[in-house]
Amino acid sequence: MTTLDLMRHGEPVGGRRYRGQIDDPLSEKGWAQMHAAVGDTVPWTRIVSSPLLRCRAFAETLADRHGLPLALDDRLKEVGFGEWEGKSAAEIEQGAPGTLTRFKADPINARPAGAEPLADFHARVAAGVEALLAQHVGQHVLLVGHAGVTRMALAWALNIPLEHAYRIEVTPASLTRLRWEGGRASLIFHGSSRVDR
Repeated sequence: MTTLDLMRHGEPVGGRRYRGQIDDPLSEKGWAQMHAAVGDTVPWTRIVSSPLLRCRAFAETLADRHGLPLALDDRLKEVGFGEWEGKSAAEIEQGAPGTLTRFKADPINARPAGAEPLADFHARVAAGVEALLAQHVGQHVLLVGHAGVTRMALAWALNIPLEHAYRIEVTPASLTRLRWEGGRASLIFHGSSRVDR
């Protein structure tokens, strides 16, 4: 049995935006959110993280504090959002009202200009998670990543159609647990604000 906990980063400096691969660090609030979510409970055998600062800095701190091995994986970066990178929802809507509603309804076709195709993002995250599972059979791994990475991992593990992926809400510093047994994934919990369960 292999267990994978997916943790989204906390709030970055600059608040809520379509950051994509812009490398903003965590805000003080973001650090507090992530520390609160983990508390003193560290059930993991290792940590894997997106290399982006808003994930990596916390993963490094946690790994150092508890003597856990840490690996960074480029495949676990957030999706590239093209021309939306760095913009808030209000800024995107101001330029073209209804854009975000169309995107959430059809994230495959209603993408921002220059964005990474959703199928490519899904394949990239799936390859990262698959490699992690193959390398760490029987372990309990923490993946520190992004909302999009959690959505793609869930879509891949549970065969959720990609067009429905953005129906999954992923709040800052929340945790999602997947467990693999006999080659089959089960969702144990999603969106928890505390790891101790």
